[in-house]
Amino acid sequence: MTTPAPRVTTVETVRLGRLAVSALGLGCMRMSEYSGPVDWERSTAAIHRAIEAGLTLLDTADIYGSGHNEVLVGRAIRDRRDEVQLATKFGIDRSRGDAERVIRGERKYVLAACTASLLRLDVDVIDLYYLHRPPGDVPIEETVGAMAELVEAGKVRHLGLSEVSGEQLRRAHAVHPIAAVQSEYSLWNRAVEQVTPAMAELGVGLVPYQTVGSRYLRGMTVPDATAERVREVATAVGATPAQVALAWVCAQAERVGVPIVPIVGTTRPERIEEYLGAYALDAAAVDLDVRTLIEYGRQQGEPE
Repeated sequence: MTTPAPRVTTVETVRLGRLAVSALGLGCMRMSEYSGPVDWERSTAAIHRAIEAGLTLLDTADIYGSGHNEVLVGRAIRDRRDEVQLATKFGIDRSRGDAERVIRGERKYVLAACTASLLRLDVDVIDLYYLHRPPGDVPIEETVGAMAELVEAGKVRHLGLSEVSGEQLRRAHAVHPIAAVQSEYSLWNRAVEQVTPAMAELGVGLVPYQTVGSRYLRGMTVPDATAERVREVATAVGATPAQVALAWVCAQAERVGVPIVPIVGTTRPERIEEYLGAYALDAAAVDLDVRTLIEYGRQQGEPE
């Protein structure tokens, strides 16, 4: 087993395509929904703490809080715009309610969505603009072509996709270079590894979300052997289970052959410290510890 490493006070820089960002990003979705009443002051403090700690990649989307989250993030960085790389997303239209949400990507919609996001964020340019899901109404080439127009117009700097297949990524990249793919990735969900070969081939980075498996670690699902193994490693190295799970994700970059920049979500400034603590761990050793314990569980006939 590994031993606790000294505290890390700086966050490295990683390149997603040609975009340089911090090696860990802050996901802001829960500041606007899914985590109880909105607390502007606490959420703003969390964003400021992240920036001060070196987490310069901020992640939002037009769907989060139906635009509320972009307004919140925009206000929080009003005097700090030059200190961050701002990422937002478009494409999920739930204007008729969640029961009738649709995935859109037609050119007119893309251009209008970007204009609306710029207004809510109160910025002149978006650093990384994601297509939130593959479009259901037009070929992905039309959507990315419209996104490329936004780059040419100076409204967007780099393009990203979320939850795409390798084939969709290649088609999109043929229209305009893609800097990053955002997808769920953790010890409990490794489906994106089917896409990483195409990403490595094209020089595209991975921005994982849902990295710490909170619903498993907190016992919100059926008993999970992997979660138990993670807790064992955390006890051995003097870390929290969330830190171990995050360190495991970070350790996969070399194995899958693409840069990895996880985004972590919180509404509380104090959680920033916990996530930073993942970088105080020997990620490669944690990776080995977790894999060894999971394999041991399999040999004992326990469920994964």
